[in-house]
Amino acid sequence: MKTNASPTRLDRSRHAAPQVFERLRAMILSMELAPGTVLSRADLATQYGLSQTPVRDALMKLGEEGLVDIFPQHATVVSQINVTSALQAHFLRRSIELEVVRTLAEKHDVALIFQLRATIAAQMELRDLRNYEQFSLQDQAFHRQMYEAAGVPQLWDLVRRLSGHIDRLRRLHLPVEGKTMAVVRDHTEIVDAIQAGDPDSAQAALRKHLSGTLSQVDQIRTSHPDYLTDE
Repeated sequence: MKTNASPTRLDRSRHAAPQVFERLRAMILSMELAPGTVLSRADLATQYGLSQTPVRDALMKLGEEGLVDIFPQHATVVSQINVTSALQAHFLRRSIELEVVRTLAEKHDVALIFQLRATIAAQMELRDLRNYEQFSLQDQAFHRQMYEAAGVPQLWDLVRRLSGHIDRLRRLHLPVEGKTMAVVRDHTEIVDAIQAGDPDSAQAALRKHLSGTLSQVDQIRTSHPDYLTDE
């Protein structure tokens, strides 16, 4: 991993290790740091203007999420995308969100419907600009809004921590022609069902929405054979 000529600025009012973790995690999930990328503790310390201790702590936390492989006294490498881990994270997320959308469909929260449709409108605009990074952030915002409205925001945090592998699969799948429009259409169907007070339709729309990426694993594997593993 090449470092910048000048240190990357951090917020000095916050602890350094969480910030390094957040930045590296975002770069891994966006595939800016692809599987196989070597992360040098010394280079990262120089880049962020830190000692190696907070960098080590950040890398250890990434290792706990399975996003890097740490070889003591040798190297830290961005991990391959583990399909088995992605499947388990998907199972957990689907189980939770099926209950989330049912709960929301049984309530009549006009403010939530307005909020969700505003997020969909933002996604539509980003889709037209082909801004995939911001589109992904709005996608996460849409789902987070539903968890918060259902009163289970901590479950969203849990899902996010366990979703590193499937998020990388989604990032590889997102540039596929028609994918962003399919996401917008699915979100619209979910909100329509919630607004109509139809829990069964809301769950059916969500189930279809969350099945998209995993149904394309073989295609992703063919396109990026060195990025995926089943072990």
